[in-house]
Amino acid sequence: MVIRSLLAGAGGYLPTRVVGNDELARRFDTSDEWIRERTGIRQRHIAGPEETAAMMGAAAARAALADAGAGPEEVDAVLLATSTPDQAFPATALRVQALLGIGQGFGFDLSAACSGFIYGLSMADALIRTGRARGVLVIGSEVYSRILDWSDRSTAVLFGDGAGAVFLRAGRGEGGPGDRGVLSTHLHANGALGDILYIDGAVGRPDRPGTLAMNGKEVFRHAVTKLAEAVDEALAANGLERGEVDWLVPHQANLRIIEAMGRKLGLQRERVVVTVDRHANTSAASIPLALAEAMGDGRMRRGELVLMEALGGGLTWGSALLRL
Repeated sequence: MVIRSLLAGAGGYLPTRVVGNDELARRFDTSDEWIRERTGIRQRHIAGPEETAAMMGAAAARAALADAGAGPEEVDAVLLATSTPDQAFPATALRVQALLGIGQGFGFDLSAACSGFIYGLSMADALIRTGRARGVLVIGSEVYSRILDWSDRSTAVLFGDGAGAVFLRAGRGEGGPGDRGVLSTHLHANGALGDILYIDGAVGRPDRPGTLAMNGKEVFRHAVTKLAEAVDEALAANGLERGEVDWLVPHQANLRIIEAMGRKLGLQRERVVVTVDRHANTSAASIPLALAEAMGDGRMRRGELVLMEALGGGLTWGSALLRL
């Protein structure tokens, strides 16, 4: 018998304000058609003043715990992935810990841009497998609207705000691909490619306010190849074939990339979870938000095989395979 990290619950939070493409078209030299054709996005949620990374992360985590039938006393660790923390320190994860009334354990933030949730899932799985924790919240919470250059059409139309969370609980399995829970995670990074997608600023740089900069063509090129490699890596590690995957839950950055990955796996379109049209790119929050939606509406069933993949600034990328 081996220890497995079971996906016990998922939850999400989206800001109240919804901004459609037509509203942005009045600000930029663009149109709803131009945005949808290139990205698949038709709207995004934009945070209000009170909707911070901690507030949204706590709301998503509460929903995940409720879905799992768990209370704050079961949480041994809070791992929060974000590129937009409320403060340099304390970690946003600890603000969430306090908001949830969790009086034990530990927490920390992860910075891996859009790959942050996959990185967090991998850390949580390691904590559970080694017996360091039995219940772990993994959260992605992002307020990208506060780091965008709202005069740059090429980036401002792509992103939205929101938070997603999952609660992992320790369980047991036989050690094979038929086990429920996280089967494997696979993380990669190449710092030499850091200048194709980055935030041009930091708390320690008062001369730079900190806005997102991106070479979209280069990011797209690397995404297609690196995500395909990460998907094959996850399947090979578990002795599985593409046809055995029941669901693809990809990072929600661009519909063309998402559809390409679905075709690679031979999945029908309804087996690829898509939220980019309504959420835009919510970075580290996108996968858990998509998971929460697909689990919440009953599409996903116990025992099904779920493949997740993401690529983000750094460059960072990775994949994860789990059975519900």
